[in-house]
Amino acid sequence: MSYVQEGGGDTLESMLDLMRRLPPTRIEENVQALTQLVPDFADDFLGCVDQPLKVRLDKITGREFLTCDYNRDGESYRSPWSNEYDPPLEDGTVPTAKLRKLEIQANEAFDAYREMYYEGGGVSSVFLWDLEDGGFAGVVLLKKVIKPQSSSAPTGSWDSIHVFETSERGRNAHYKLTSTVMLQMVSGKSQADASHKPKDGEWSNTKEDNVDLSGSMTRQIETDAPVTDTSSHIVNTGRMIEDMEIKMRNLLQEVYFGKTRDIVFDLRSVESLEKARKQKDLQKELVGMMQRKKSSS
Repeated sequence: MSYVQEGGGDTLESMLDLMRRLPPTRIEENVQALTQLVPDFADDFLGCVDQPLKVRLDKITGREFLTCDYNRDGESYRSPWSNEYDPPLEDGTVPTAKLRKLEIQANEAFDAYREMYYEGGGVSSVFLWDLEDGGFAGVVLLKKVIKPQSSSAPTGSWDSIHVFETSERGRNAHYKLTSTVMLQMVSGKSQADASHKPKDGEWSNTKEDNVDLSGSMTRQIETDAPVTDTSSHIVNTGRMIEDMEIKMRNLLQEVYFGKTRDIVFDLRSVESLEKARKQKDLQKELVGMMQRKKSSS
């Protein structure tokens, strides 16, 4: 334990470096193992690692909300709908009355955003808190899960974590946004079919048949925008998050689908070699005919 205390910075960096090298599908399991292995750095470590968001039910309002490190106090989590902690906590941290009013408006706005961009599904939550320099910060959480309709149906989940800080400068405000998107897609058999034994030469329905594409992406942006009243912050951050999610979605589509498609095509051609050769010969013949026609005219 003396090594951990003396080389704190190196230990935390090593933990984070290890997380970057481990499978993203087992992030929760790996986080739990590392915090148990090095408990002295659990709080700092948990504050640096983004994990898939959890969904809880607000028993007071009957609405679902998302949990993360930003609305956690001890073992309890604050709901953005009722402003109460679950499990109940007497002295839990809550925003000031002014900021709470803005937080309510932000949750209503991003709930409409979720309806529009997530096809009416998923869960959204917004949490705000004051900063020591007079500004404030917040986090916008969005999550959607596709549940399989059968053992062979595809599954997937999308988790967005948008953390922002803002400070007013006269009639303008400066915003810093850090966005993380975690994507998981699994296609194939979700579990083994124990009732069916494959025959010789027949594919077996096992967990190994799954194709799993999972990972995360983080991007940052800073900008200035005009402010007329407190609600302007919702408009400004909303526009930033909307643009960021569109860009990151397109990047993820290129990384996950485009590169995977290229790799598969490099490994195994869809068409036979003979068919590809015939198409190439036909193309050469057409080019030759066009050149001869051009020269004769």
